[in-house]
Amino acid sequence: MIIMLDVSRVTSKGQVTIPIEMRRKLGIREGDKVIFMEQAGNIIIANAAMVALKEAQNAFAGEAERLGLFGEQDVVDLVKETRREMWGERHGGNA
Repeated sequence: MIIMLDVSRVTSKGQVTIPIEMRRKLGIREGDKVIFMEQAGNIIIANAAMVALKEAQNAFAGEAERLGLFGEQDVVDLVKETRREMWGERHGGNA
């Protein structure tokens, strides 16, 4: 189902004002970037930061379980271990 929410006019420079209600729904503020995507012959406008976040979430899906991270303390322990390893690599194991 398609719901018509608002209309905007294209300027001679190809610029379009995104109606305030659409900006609110998309979480777009001044200075934010938007992305235009094509899907099934339709053009979709989205908050670029939100699209990037979703892509990152999808890319990392299942990684926590794969690494054995089941809680906050597991993550803290992993960070500490990684820091120890990096310190050892950079300083020849001198702690």
